[in-house]
Amino acid sequence: VNVVHSLGKSMIVIIGGRSYMALGQRTTEKWNSVVDCMPHIFLVDPEFGCCTSYALPEFQNGFSFHLSLVQNDIIYIIGGHSLENNIRPPNFYKIKIDLPLGSPAVSCVILSGGISVSSAIMTQTREKEFVVVGGYHSDNQKRMVCNTINLDDNKIEIVETEAPEWTPDIKHCKIWFGSDMGNRSILFGIPGENRQLTSDANYFYILKCQVENDQSLEQMAQVCSQSSTEDAGESTPF
Repeated sequence: VNVVHSLGKSMIVIIGGRSYMALGQRTTEKWNSVVDCMPHIFLVDPEFGCCTSYALPEFQNGFSFHLSLVQNDIIYIIGGHSLENNIRPPNFYKIKIDLPLGSPAVSCVILSGGISVSSAIMTQTREKEFVVVGGYHSDNQKRMVCNTINLDDNKIEIVETEAPEWTPDIKHCKIWFGSDMGNRSILFGIPGENRQLTSDANYFYILKCQVENDQSLEQMAQVCSQSSTEDAGESTPF
């Protein structure tokens, strides 16, 4: 869900996602199964409470767990996972939404230089710079590399950047999750499946992204969420 602004108006934009199978297609074994939503763009007018859907030829398959980045009346869609084919194509779309007095005008351009990733986390490091961390290459392969997104008025660029020195626990875990905390920080959580005494606990880390001109650190550093003086391996889990 994003919000775009054009010509003094605002519009809520919904792209991607999943839904339960239609009632007529459900069986006892697949009652709670989900499918990709139709590859449509939904515009919700917060002023009048109406919703309009748009089918774009550039969207061939449904997808979810993608990244989205908004700049005024433009939305950039990056990556995502297609459940129907179980693939993570390097989607990279530039969607422009004009909001004149009449009906909205929606257009889409496929860009080159996308990345194959799902469930990644993005945090803003500068006014027009973002860092992408985490996510998955496939169902059983985490994405350990990081990327920087540089956003200018008329172009966007995704480049690979130096990754932090991941802890052994993070490297060897099969699942990780987290969220952007703001202020160039990302919260990461991993299951304690490799720890015999607390296998049902989760362990959390804070990844701090420092820009080049930051005098405190010149590269990304990770800090245990408990205390900087405690051993991360001995800290009490949340």
